[in-house]
Amino acid sequence: MKLFFKDSQFVLFGVAFVLLAGYAVFIVAPRAYPVGFTVTVPEGASVREASVILKNAGALRSAEAFTLAVRLWNPGGGVLANTYALSKKESALQLAYRFAHGDTGIEAVRITIPEGLTSREIAELLKERLGNFDSERFRILAEAEEGYLFPETYYLLPGTDPSAAVRLMKSTFAEKVGPIEEKIRASGKSVHEVVTMASIIEREARKPETRRIISDILWRRIELGMPLQVDAVFGYILGKSGYAPNFDDLKIVSPYNTYLNRGLPPGPIANPGIDSILAAVEPKANDWLYYLTGSDGVMYYAKTFEKHVANRVHLR
Repeated sequence: MKLFFKDSQFVLFGVAFVLLAGYAVFIVAPRAYPVGFTVTVPEGASVREASVILKNAGALRSAEAFTLAVRLWNPGGGVLANTYALSKKESALQLAYRFAHGDTGIEAVRITIPEGLTSREIAELLKERLGNFDSERFRILAEAEEGYLFPETYYLLPGTDPSAAVRLMKSTFAEKVGPIEEKIRASGKSVHEVVTMASIIEREARKPETRRIISDILWRRIELGMPLQVDAVFGYILGKSGYAPNFDDLKIVSPYNTYLNRGLPPGPIANPGIDSILAAVEPKANDWLYYLTGSDGVMYYAKTFEKHVANRVHLR
């Protein structure tokens, strides 16, 4: 009986030793753990791929231990794509729990996208605020969505995937514009036409009342077969913020040059806010055909080109 008891103790001691050794070898955090770094799990990554990312970063002793632990914490599931902070040493079990539940350990950054920015300018802003952000990939993805990246205050994590940021801004556009789609249809214009005009209005005027007046002027110019002749397009053509064109710029061959081409440009030149979109849908009727913004910030209107030329004294 005593011999059996001693044998049992020996077996238990052996099992405990193996478990402790296994924990030390496979589960405990590595000595050279990359404290202060972040790792990013891309969309669609498998548990195994996430474990390799962590192993390569120096956060795991065993990729297999992490994979098994994820299965423990999230049976039948996997890891959630995101950027995760490695702010302190954590075991494979602790990391697996966080990655299985999307606990990034990172605080979201509050970022306000002002009305009227281009996709290029938004990319620069996100890079400035988020740091670890692929602004070039965002710019490439967002260029095709110009006009539909809704200006709003967003809470984004450092390392946010550019495609996720584009999707978020597009879905916000759909959410904000959805309630006025009936008004857009009633105007007889397509959403694309309205957003394109709204992007011009956004860059040409600052106040809601002024935007509605300019909206009427520009729509009537199109109806009369006149070129829009708006200066705001040249910043978009040349990729420059707040650009004032010179006489040579007016000759630039581009489908966006509203001095050489009649009608609306092919697409939006910026991302307008809801006020400018509403102004494009609900213009305020007036008799003017020309306008300019004086150096004093006041809008000056004219019915004739001669009067418009006279108003240029306010540009000084």
